[in-house]
Amino acid sequence: MRDFSYVRAHSIDAARQAAALPGAMLLAGGTTLVDLAKCGVAEPDSLVDITHLKGLDAIKVDADSAIIGALAKMSHVADHAEIKSRFPAVSEALWQAASAQLRNMATIGGNLMQRTRCPYFRDPANFSACNKRSAGSGCSAIGGVTRGHAVLGTSDACIAMYPGDLATALVAFDAVVHLGERQVAVDDFFLLPGATPDREHAIQPGEMITAISIPASGTARRSTYLKIRDRQSYEFAAASAAVGIDFEADGRTIRDLRVALGGVATKPWRAHAVEAALTGKVLSEDRVRAASLLAMEGAIDHGANHYKIELAPRVVARAILNTGAMS
Repeated sequence: MRDFSYVRAHSIDAARQAAALPGAMLLAGGTTLVDLAKCGVAEPDSLVDITHLKGLDAIKVDADSAIIGALAKMSHVADHAEIKSRFPAVSEALWQAASAQLRNMATIGGNLMQRTRCPYFRDPANFSACNKRSAGSGCSAIGGVTRGHAVLGTSDACIAMYPGDLATALVAFDAVVHLGERQVAVDDFFLLPGATPDREHAIQPGEMITAISIPASGTARRSTYLKIRDRQSYEFAAASAAVGIDFEADGRTIRDLRVALGGVATKPWRAHAVEAALTGKVLSEDRVRAASLLAMEGAIDHGANHYKIELAPRVVARAILNTGAMS
């Protein structure tokens, strides 16, 4: 870890100005940044401490939406009574992320800005080729050990999986990232790697996340987050699904369906084809299992991660059926 300067911002404007300087990085919970600095991936010239900015940790829920400040702790949001009742998939995604200690430290804004857990990305000493770290250097993961890598949204330049849980739920329910004067849909905030995998977020120099907002809806209220992983805690998803269902008055016909996938793509992945196949249909197990196969349209495996193509539709189907059975 190399030396860096430290700046404590006393206002949002001051934080933005300091963060716009070359080599500057924002410090909130620090749970991701410290890891990246220790392994030599993040080498900031200066850290801009925003932890004491007032008002950015607020959680406000009303009949129209939830607005969650960027500095709100993951554990506080997960345990918020109105989030649990109106946006249960969001609460569940947060509770199933990281460890209790990290959830008590990590912030919502920092969680959205976390970077991939690709071992090739996080080991610059042994793998110099990584297009996320150094544009144009190549991708060590392609042709390497790929069990945890993405099968959706990949490119010839990068197959790294997006690891977060929260963003998967946010994408399902059309959440919006507030960047001060600008607002960006969460689905657009995360960028596909394409030929520029080093650019992961639609955030510009001088911008910072101030809040996220989630529209209230029937699908958000009747929702769940299902995460399948190699061990029960402190592990990233092999495949996950955030699902919300709103039924017609008969309680059987799907009026609106939201499905988003985690653990299988280079960004949080909205399964529009699954939604379209089931919307307007009566919920049944056979129909759900057939439609869930559409979640893997366009999937490409690299050998050891082929299991995700079989696993993900099963996770989607179980999440939909579980959500449909909720009282």
